[in-house]
Amino acid sequence: MEIKNVASETFSGVIGLYQKDQTLLEMPYGFRDLPNQLENNRETLFGTASAGKAFVAVGIMTLIEAGSIQLTSTLAELLPDDLGVVDREITIYELLTHTSTIQDYFDESIMEDYDELWQDFPNYRIRQNHDLYPLFIHKPVNPANRGKFQYNNSGFVMLASVIEAVTDKPFDEYLQVAVFEPAGMTRTGYYELDRLPANTASAYCFDEKTQAYYTNIYSVDVKGTGAGGCLTTVGDVRRFWQALLNDRLVSAVSREQMFTQQATNGEEIYGLGFWLTELNGQLVPYFEGMDPGICFFSLYDVTREVNVIAISNKTDNVWQIGMDFFKQV
Repeated sequence: MEIKNVASETFSGVIGLYQKDQTLLEMPYGFRDLPNQLENNRETLFGTASAGKAFVAVGIMTLIEAGSIQLTSTLAELLPDDLGVVDREITIYELLTHTSTIQDYFDESIMEDYDELWQDFPNYRIRQNHDLYPLFIHKPVNPANRGKFQYNNSGFVMLASVIEAVTDKPFDEYLQVAVFEPAGMTRTGYYELDRLPANTASAYCFDEKTQAYYTNIYSVDVKGTGAGGCLTTVGDVRRFWQALLNDRLVSAVSREQMFTQQATNGEEIYGLGFWLTELNGQLVPYFEGMDPGICFFSLYDVTREVNVIAISNKTDNVWQIGMDFFKQV
């Protein structure tokens, strides 16, 4: 099958398109280092922003299957931390489905850009998951929000804290053992921006005033948290899907829970850690993320066994680009 290149000339990142065990396309574009004109390649590490929530959700499901926690377990039962005004009766299920009363530390109805968070709270201070607590645990709670789907980064920070409390390990170390290693994701991890491995793409934002690109090093958390920030490659994302769909990470029962509608606001549909969209009369899972200089999108049509992965280090429209490739299969 010949796949037409539908990426723009300015696109920077990697596109992966697969059907069953066949690679239809795995193509890098643009530069991981603009000033030095170092090109992106198939093994380049990219930031994924909120896409890391899918990894955290799988980690939580492994703990549920191990009997360490339940979907009905509450924060009061699991976390000894000082949580300020956060309702300690919030359940794991409510956190996974964005239906809790926790206030989101990045409220998109108030802030337009993620980098606004760091005007009064330096991003270099975010090196552990709980370092984000001051940004939300004292925000006023609205009990009326309980049960309503409202996308919430703070909820997944709490889930990562649950992982840490239950396993007595940093959440990223647990994910390494429970998710990344079993899936064969050898390049994936939570790396600090000032300690990045070789062949990592710098993430570029565009300054309209100067008409020039600058890196996002002052725009995002210096290290990822439960809310997002994992770095990975297109090949590792493919391996994640394969491991998840072949029951190497969690059971088929847990996977089906994750891929089944659990919450909606009438337009967006959410499972457990995964978004869902309707294609050909069926709900198809995907996960995504966007931060300054970072865009990620990956969808898996389980019926046709078609997987698309689109990652950008210039905030390109990976949703449109990815689906334009996907529709050719």
